[in-house]
Amino acid sequence: MPLLRRVKRLFIYAGAAFALLLVAAFAFLFYLRTQALPVSSISQTSQMLDLQGNVIDTFHAEENRQSVPLKSISPYLIESTLAIEDQRFYDHLGFDIRGMARAAVVNIEHLKAKQGASTLTQQLARNLYLSHERTWSRKLKEAMYTVQLEMTYSKDEILSLYLNQIYYGHGAYGAEAAAQLYYGKHASALSLAESAMLAGIPKGPKYYSPYSDMKNAKDRQKTILGTMVDQGIITRTIADKAGAEVLKFQPLGTSKQDGTAPYFRDYVHLIAVDKLGIDERLLSEGGIRIFTTLDGDAQRAAEDAVAAGIPATSEQQAALVSIDPRNGYIKAMVGGRDYKTNQFNRAFANTRQPGSSFKPVLYLTALQEGAMTPVSRFKSAPTVFTYDEGRKTYAPSNYNDKYTGDFIDMRQAIASSDNIYAVNTIMAVGPEKVIAMARRLGIDSPMQPLPSLALGTFPISPFEMASAFGTFANAGVHVEPTAILRIEDSKGEVLYQAKPESAQVVSPAQTYVLTSLMESVFDTGGTGSRVAAMIKRPVAGKTGTTATDAWLVGYTPELATAVWVGYDKDRKLTTAEAHRAAPIFASYTEKALEAVPPKLFPMPSGVVSVYIDPTSGKLAANSCANKRLETFVSGTQPTEVCGDHGDTAPAAAGDGAVHEETSWWKQLKRWWTD
Repeated sequence: MPLLRRVKRLFIYAGAAFALLLVAAFAFLFYLRTQALPVSSISQTSQMLDLQGNVIDTFHAEENRQSVPLKSISPYLIESTLAIEDQRFYDHLGFDIRGMARAAVVNIEHLKAKQGASTLTQQLARNLYLSHERTWSRKLKEAMYTVQLEMTYSKDEILSLYLNQIYYGHGAYGAEAAAQLYYGKHASALSLAESAMLAGIPKGPKYYSPYSDMKNAKDRQKTILGTMVDQGIITRTIADKAGAEVLKFQPLGTSKQDGTAPYFRDYVHLIAVDKLGIDERLLSEGGIRIFTTLDGDAQRAAEDAVAAGIPATSEQQAALVSIDPRNGYIKAMVGGRDYKTNQFNRAFANTRQPGSSFKPVLYLTALQEGAMTPVSRFKSAPTVFTYDEGRKTYAPSNYNDKYTGDFIDMRQAIASSDNIYAVNTIMAVGPEKVIAMARRLGIDSPMQPLPSLALGTFPISPFEMASAFGTFANAGVHVEPTAILRIEDSKGEVLYQAKPESAQVVSPAQTYVLTSLMESVFDTGGTGSRVAAMIKRPVAGKTGTTATDAWLVGYTPELATAVWVGYDKDRKLTTAEAHRAAPIFASYTEKALEAVPPKLFPMPSGVVSVYIDPTSGKLAANSCANKRLETFVSGTQPTEVCGDHGDTAPAAAGDGAVHEETSWWKQLKRWWTD
């Protein structure tokens, strides 16, 4: 019988071990019951600062938290929250074993954390007493506090605590603050449709807030209503009616509407949370400091220029983005004329055609490929172009059907914005190469290799345009646009440090030649000449006009700025409305740089300047009636001489030198004296 005795001893030992385990468990629970819960974590104000260290925004959770009893919260919100967050809340003891098992199966199937199983009590413990760091010690503490909450409070009390502290986005903590923020009413008055929308936001405020993404918010609302149907809380008919209800949302709170650069602040918030992974709660109450690139003086100049550039009674909109081309710092951003009524940031709108303001990308491609030089000539006259191996045709026209009827060169084409010249250029270079150049310049918007690409028919955001033109101003070096320099925690430790990427995407000589050509836009007869007197410094740029959009994108050595004006609903612009972009650009540029002395664009090596005959494009001999000082990439200047061959043609200047100073000296004199 030795085997039977061994089995009996095994049962005795197992029973003793189980009894000891029970005693230990009861002792641990008794210990937890006698211990007071810790004081909930104290929130601290987080700050956003501009380039000069001035505070431009603050984040503090307790500024928008209003606690109310559970009876003052709509039953619809309570039921919606329980349905989507914790269906067995009243049945478990703090941990949903079935939910954890289901989540484990789903996560194993997808080989990643696809589904969570935290109960409301666990979430409450984490939000009240712990940070959001993902460590085993934090998870163990969360489990302990969950048990203590369940032993200390009733289910209704836990639910009330949860609904009064959960984060609903945009600084609103708790159901009452959220109801006031989104709907302008008390939490007790929320309808089923409003409650289902609100209950979906805490899962991810940056994704499910109707202010941030209405489609995501609506999809989650329908998911919650469907879950309530599945649980027998409401009928399908009631769910469908609630899902179809059009909700009326309040404008965002005045704390976010007032002050400087609201569109920029929203952009920084988005980058911090969405791209850099800063936790929403840490941002709202963790005492962090976000150091940004915003220049307060430039931002005020931008807002003033937009406000003065469009009549107060007009519904026309505007956007302005200004970047320091040398380091990629975003110095100013205006996303619309009235943030209080519309928070959509048009600086990132990818539905607006840049029109002729895109042409510098085309001409830079032509210069780089060696296919053309500043004196390459095409006839400005109505032309039908054939492409796709002769199967298709394209017949562009100039603005107001104005043509010279004669041959013009690249400088004349840029100054007058001649469309026929531009399409001739893209046919000579190839649209695929133009798209490749746009990508190197930081333009990611979709494009197709068609002849119409030359005229800016594919939408590009003002942000991308400012970034691309910054490359021209920075001698062909493209620097990634930067809004956040660094982020520090409450102890001053650096959580993030910006390291913007930069690359030489085109040669300095080619960008300098392009800049020289684009300066003609502000000369007499150029499309930007009407604002030339407003700008008392060297500037290059390009206008762009379509039926619904007007642009001026330009730059100095210190700033690259894109200005767009138009209507949100593609309403056609009048002539007066289309002329508003240029004055906004000029006013902003002068004001933003008023403390900066005017600077010439630095001439790099590999550039020569010679006198040419504008009519023939040849070198101008002494007997030529007309002469123009023109800039070329060294080796591409003309060699054939115009005029009496007995004359001695002016010699080409050496790298970086100018044959005569008359041309640029007159311009510099005008910038100082006008």
